[in-house]
Amino acid sequence: MNLRKNLDFTVSKSSLLLEAALVWTFAGIMLLTRGELMLEASSGFSWLKIIPCICIGILFFVLLFSKISRKHINRIKNLLGDKHPVYDFFNFKSYLMMAGMITLGIVLRKTLIIPLSSLALVYMTMGIPLLFSSFRFYINWFNNLITSNKTIN
Repeated sequence: MNLRKNLDFTVSKSSLLLEAALVWTFAGIMLLTRGELMLEASSGFSWLKIIPCICIGILFFVLLFSKISRKHINRIKNLLGDKHPVYDFFNFKSYLMMAGMITLGIVLRKTLIIPLSSLALVYMTMGIPLLFSSFRFYINWFNNLITSNKTIN
């Protein structure tokens, strides 16, 4: 008996939206946490360093990440059919970009090409738009649940 044939690795569009929200939340929180820990270890926590990160992170969200997250949400909503592979919350290009960003982050952290105090600020700045983008996925997931429940009733 083939185990893979017996397991259903497909989910609804609503589940894909929730998966995307959870992945973006995890990435945002991980970058914020790791950035804060690196900052604390290298030069000490300072609101004078954090406030610009917050401002630039919000700017990144408004100018770039809001468009990226909207594009992903629209792609998921426009998928044909009811069930989709569990990994379909990203397209291939997005998986490549994510792998590249993770690799770059690890290389920069391990090689110390950029001082940890500066890299910490980059991590925190990038964590903010990722976390904000996750909220958009949660909102769309929730709205999708409400819409699907109305059509059932």
